[in-house]
Amino acid sequence: MKFLVDKQEKYTFIQLLEEKLDSTISPALKSELVTINAEGFKNLIIDLGSVKYIDSSGLSSILVANRLCSNDNGILVLTHVNDHAMKLIKISQLDTVLNILPTKEEGIDAVFMNEIENDLRQEEI
Repeated sequence: MKFLVDKQEKYTFIQLLEEKLDSTISPALKSELVTINAEGFKNLIIDLGSVKYIDSSGLSSILVANRLCSNDNGILVLTHVNDHAMKLIKISQLDTVLNILPTKEEGIDAVFMNEIENDLRQEEI
């Protein structure tokens, strides 16, 4: 599986460099996402700009990452989602569950907004 990983203080940016996110790729992606989460990174931005095709196993790996992030009060953001992938996400009714934004920059903004909201919640306790 080809991808780039950029670990920052508040988030990890993952750019998939594959055209297909299917059953041949998704186990490796899922493993990588679990490892990144285990290292303490709770905010993920996944760039799907190169991905032209996603199947149910690909969606499953994304949902695992979403659950891991949510369990740690983090956020998963998908960026550069193409029409085919978006259609599958909408058919699966996952567009209400997943955070999907057009660009990496907007994803970074969403991460920082989530961090601010978490800090405010902690102050209320």
